[in-house]
Amino acid sequence: MRTDSSPGTLPAREHLPAGNAGTPVLDVVIPVYNEEKDLGPCVLRLHEHLKHTFPYAYRITIADNASTDTTPQVARQLEAEIAEVKSFRLEQKGRGRALRTVWSASDAPILAYMDVDLSTDLNALLPLVAPLISGHSDLAIGSRLARSSRVVRGAKREFISRSYNLILRGSLQARFSDAQCGFKAIRRDVAQVLLPMVEDTGWFFDTEMLVIAERAGLRIHEVPVDWVDDPNSTVHIVKTATEDLKGVWRVGKALATGSLPLDRVARPFGDDPRDRDIQDVPKGLARQLVGFCVVGGLSTLFYLVLYSLFREFSGSQIANALALLVSAVANTAANRRLTFGVRGRGGAVRHQAQGLVVFGIGLALTSGSLAALNAASSDPAHSTELAVLIAANLAATVLRFLLFRAWVFPDRDGTGRPESTVVAQHTPSSPTYTTGGYQPYQPQGPLPQRPTQTPYAQNGTTTTQFRAGEAADGTWRDSTMQLQPVRPHDTEPGDPR
Repeated sequence: MRTDSSPGTLPAREHLPAGNAGTPVLDVVIPVYNEEKDLGPCVLRLHEHLKHTFPYAYRITIADNASTDTTPQVARQLEAEIAEVKSFRLEQKGRGRALRTVWSASDAPILAYMDVDLSTDLNALLPLVAPLISGHSDLAIGSRLARSSRVVRGAKREFISRSYNLILRGSLQARFSDAQCGFKAIRRDVAQVLLPMVEDTGWFFDTEMLVIAERAGLRIHEVPVDWVDDPNSTVHIVKTATEDLKGVWRVGKALATGSLPLDRVARPFGDDPRDRDIQDVPKGLARQLVGFCVVGGLSTLFYLVLYSLFREFSGSQIANALALLVSAVANTAANRRLTFGVRGRGGAVRHQAQGLVVFGIGLALTSGSLAALNAASSDPAHSTELAVLIAANLAATVLRFLLFRAWVFPDRDGTGRPESTVVAQHTPSSPTYTTGGYQPYQPQGPLPQRPTQTPYAQNGTTTTQFRAGEAADGTWRDSTMQLQPVRPHDTEPGDPR
């Protein structure tokens, strides 16, 4: 619940009351599919932990989504033996579908879920839900990538997790550190508004929910967790990664075109919309993608021409390194000017140095592919070499854009200067959102404006305030700005995660 006080204070939420007798404060959902062996030990261990450590009433809900083994029978037996356990059966698969269905029907003010393998240490459960109970935060997630997290897992899963996090940061500008840790919680009043906007019904459900929440200005609390990898996990990594990338593209497109009705969430729950004028992703994202693709295509052709020339008098590795080096310098310069709109010489040397780091990553990818080809065939054909290099360069190109956007040229306003910190004054309006397949949403009247004084005097000096883009003569000029939410989440701003 939102409580507005004086115009000079930020809106706050109230601490949840103790609740009526018999109504649980926390509902922990365990989505399962064919988990007949692990379900019983998981529920018993979770129930024992909650009984001895959790100070509020609770419920454990087993969400069985179309299991074909004896999981439904195990769930019903646990429900009969333990009063705090309930079972729910869905006839369709999908973790996201199971969570949406059970959360939407729950009467508990705090909704959580965890994976059945209990890879996350349960001691993090109370720190996860406490900020939601107090009204401090709207969502809470466990993070395996936080500095103080203690994680035991293989290099393969670590690489996949960090690569996915990098993709989210580069493409959707996500600032939460771990999207897919199976350990999350949300306030029910927030979920009732947020869940209808989430389309995915599978593994991407978590990411889509978090991205929309963050874009709407909701506060996301992160809890470092102790996490031990489950070697018997049944998750299909390749299939899941493919679906996740499709989801990233879909959500990124919806944010870039403004088809997501973020105001539906921002008005009742997000940071105060009176302090914000722009609520979606930067308008330059689509243009940057197009510009980068054009520059990347030309750079690839330039690289192949250089490689063919250098190959006439050197080996494949030397030709590849020289061609990459020359094309990398040209690529960084072209993207600096054409894709990210950085003009002038300021920072050019630093950008080229960072571009060379990106070049080193591309060199490792392409050189590794050549080494693998040479190991497989002692004398590969020249056409085969080119085909392998094209595939490696495509992968390097995707990574290059993410690194350019998130690291080399972050948050620029088109002139090479850091973005302005001016907060634009908000003029109440009532837009109607009708695109993107979402239901039209009509805000219920304008929001009250905070009083401003223009001009006002301070120490005998008169100062006049202008809105972003408004000149002193009253005219309007190009003022493309990226305004960040007032409080998107509560991690440290200097945290490099």
